[in-house]
Amino acid sequence: MGRVTTTITVTNHIDEILADRGLWERDRVRSITLTNVLVDTGATRLCLPAEIVRQLGLTLAGEIRGHTVIGNRSFRLFENVKLAIAGRQGRYDCIELPEGEEAIVGLIPLEDMGLELDLQAARLVTLPDRGRDNYLRV
Repeated sequence: MGRVTTTITVTNHIDEILADRGLWERDRVRSITLTNVLVDTGATRLCLPAEIVRQLGLTLAGEIRGHTVIGNRSFRLFENVKLAIAGRQGRYDCIELPEGEEAIVGLIPLEDMGLELDLQAARLVTLPDRGRDNYLRV
């Protein structure tokens, strides 16, 4: 199996809302583009290292318990992250990883945005979002 990485842009969605309403200057919206981000369907959520969470100024939503390869542990959960990948975007909560860890895009954002892994070619596939056979299910 191949390792799949991608480029993502993560943005503080609250900053965007404030800018849209004229309460915040557009150039103050905190946004970061990350390259070589691991796409891992074994993870469920978007996971960002602590330094990225801090740079974006994300809001703490609480703590959750999660499974890792070394057992269960608590993670801090942050809210209102806008995630953009391969021309698609969505708004998600994210798990904070320790400083220096690599960011991970998990299964929930992938499915939500209609992206899937082609492990043979080590790439992301963008599923159709129009027509009868689109990925959207209501």
